[in-house]
Amino acid sequence: MENIILLFLCLILGVALQKVPQFPKNAYQSLNQYVIYVSLPAMALYYIPKITISLALLYPLGIAWLGFGLSFVFFYTLGTYFKWSKKLIGCLILTGGLSNTSFVGFPIIEALFGAEGLKTAIIVDQPGSFVVVTTLGILVAASFSRGNLSTTEIVLKIVKFPPFIAFTIALCCTLFSLEFPEALQNSFLRIGNTVTPVALVAVGLQLKIDTRSKHWRFLTLGLLFKLILMPAFFFLLYKIVLGGKGLEIDVSIMESAMAPMITGAILASNYGLKPKLSSMMIGIGIPLSLLTVAFWYWVLS
Repeated sequence: MENIILLFLCLILGVALQKVPQFPKNAYQSLNQYVIYVSLPAMALYYIPKITISLALLYPLGIAWLGFGLSFVFFYTLGTYFKWSKKLIGCLILTGGLSNTSFVGFPIIEALFGAEGLKTAIIVDQPGSFVVVTTLGILVAASFSRGNLSTTEIVLKIVKFPPFIAFTIALCCTLFSLEFPEALQNSFLRIGNTVTPVALVAVGLQLKIDTRSKHWRFLTLGLLFKLILMPAFFFLLYKIVLGGKGLEIDVSIMESAMAPMITGAILASNYGLKPKLSSMMIGIGIPLSLLTVAFWYWVLS
């Protein structure tokens, strides 16, 4: 419950700060940069070296990688058919294709499935969601933000992306069984823990609920895909087609049903991909997901 309370508290704080005249109007941009340049790299350096590579990773990993691919196909196809702007398509791919598998996902999974379920959730999040957002996420953000970038320009943006650099270092530690000193690990953890509160305040600073906004129909479509269609896809694939059973399968499907990933929205905002819509996907998606997650838990039970 502490995590859920913190989610809403930081979001409300960000909205309240919009009303403070002395608070800089573009402060969210600095907060976004802090998350990308400081918090996310620290998370990678703490968690990635602790992962054991095995075949058991396949089902949980599929949630992030296949889910993002499904989001790309779904929104790119619709966007091309209806002639949406590239920025709108990119925003929906990022916010619809990435799940909040950690800060929202971890406490819910632990409450429903216990400590064993949390082990699977960490696999979904770290080598899954986190790596997707630092590779495919930055690829989509760069490609849909403006004009036609060359392959070299896109590759350079990925290679220079701070979380990707940290992930590469952390992956080398995993492959060669290296560990950072304990004091340094604790520092990484503390810095990494600032991701959610800082990112949510930034989202709150941009969140404006305008009943006449043209974003509502795209918001509805984005959340319908994220909260209903994506978990339905994995339920059919994992349970029906592949005949999967057990805790790992159930936890993986539940993680696919979580609200949109905060980092995905921050990335969309940072690249100018409909910042207002990306903020609405988080601000409305998180509370709404608490209801849809309960529905999917009932389906699995």
